[in-house]
Amino acid sequence: MTLLITVFAAVIATVIWYRRDDDTMRLGILLFLYWGASLMWLVDAIFEYAELKADYFAPAAADMLNDTFLGLSVVALGLVIWLVRLLITDPRGVLKARIMKG
Repeated sequence: MTLLITVFAAVIATVIWYRRDDDTMRLGILLFLYWGASLMWLVDAIFEYAELKADYFAPAAADMLNDTFLGLSVVALGLVIWLVRLLITDPRGVLKARIMKG
């Protein structure tokens, strides 16, 4: 479930990045975070399948719920990292204008 959630987030971030003409929002950082997490979960799934074989495809409900929460947490953490980076770089100068104004 973690792999599925992070792959969906990576695909969505990639489509949004691809459709935008400029990179002022630094979406490349977000998609690299999500694709990196997806790659990590893919490697984890391969090793877990090598260990469990057919039992890999019949997880318990509690395990699926935990994996769902973990996947959503990873997506949320990626968004937080991207937002902090965006606020620090302030590519459109919004924060600088607000600080100078107020």
